[in-house]
Amino acid sequence: MAEKRYRVGILGCGGIANAHARAILKTGRMDFVAFCDIEEQRAKEFNERYAQGNAKVFTDYRKMFESVEMDIVYICLPPFAHSDEVELAAKAGVHIFIEKPIALDMETAERMVKACKENKVKSQVGFMNRHGDAVQTVKRMIESGEAGQPGLLVAWYMCNSLHAPWWRDKSKSGGQIVEQIIHTYDIARFLLGEPVSVFCHLDNLFHKDVPNYTSEDVSATSIRFSSGAVATIAGTNGAIPGKWINQWKLVTQNFTVDFTDANNATLVQTNLPHLRTLTVNSDKDLFLAETLDLLKAIETDGETVCPMEEGAKTLRLVLAARESGETGRVISLVG
Repeated sequence: MAEKRYRVGILGCGGIANAHARAILKTGRMDFVAFCDIEEQRAKEFNERYAQGNAKVFTDYRKMFESVEMDIVYICLPPFAHSDEVELAAKAGVHIFIEKPIALDMETAERMVKACKENKVKSQVGFMNRHGDAVQTVKRMIESGEAGQPGLLVAWYMCNSLHAPWWRDKSKSGGQIVEQIIHTYDIARFLLGEPVSVFCHLDNLFHKDVPNYTSEDVSATSIRFSSGAVATIAGTNGAIPGKWINQWKLVTQNFTVDFTDANNATLVQTNLPHLRTLTVNSDKDLFLAETLDLLKAIETDGETVCPMEEGAKTLRLVLAARESGETGRVISLVG
């Protein structure tokens, strides 16, 4: 029996949508039927580039959901642009991939979670680092007990770019923690469990003279988890231009793990008389992995690695970190 083919639409034809479109084509099982963007030309360019002009083009996502039958929609909108697109997709029975952060407030995020659950559609949030071979290996070791008690995660995210105008505006992006470093906060949750409290320092030190730059460009956050583990996550948008440095170190009872990235890590086993070093080396396509995981969930009626509910939980963490940085208070995440 031939494998089922899936009809796919993309909402938001910006930069990150290209990475997802390329991954979709790599599956060999997905056909583009619609592209939507408020700038019609961008949607038309995606249509030509990825569907040889055979898909339909829209500037209104409501019309897209009304007039095109889709199995999956990829929502690649900037944070401030989210409204009711998830609810409309879910009501139409369309499975959802959505880029992070899923919203800028918990009320919107919780509506998204509710819509997916009530309409029984599968969802995947774009935290691609969860799919990395090194991350998956360490996650299994923690869950099996092989790693022992998780203790400390130290992580840093460093870049130096003005990014898009909307990105610099904290009211539209949520700030660097919420829009960008959220990937690192999600890895902390994925490996260490649910956070119970967070404290953050943040400021805009390097871009005070840049018009409309209201996002923080330095931050340092301390997180306590229900497992007893702690994490420190530091970030800046004032480091080396043209470089994107995102690394993590994890200490558990039995291992010290140095992640180069989500696919590659060195693990030193520390509970032996003689230290043993293990390595995980991989070049897995994380964007393709996200898509294949979503297809598997649809076909098996299973769960994705990062469903909408997980996206909401990580959003709650980064919003709490931002609130702490803005108020100077420790924010409790219990209850």
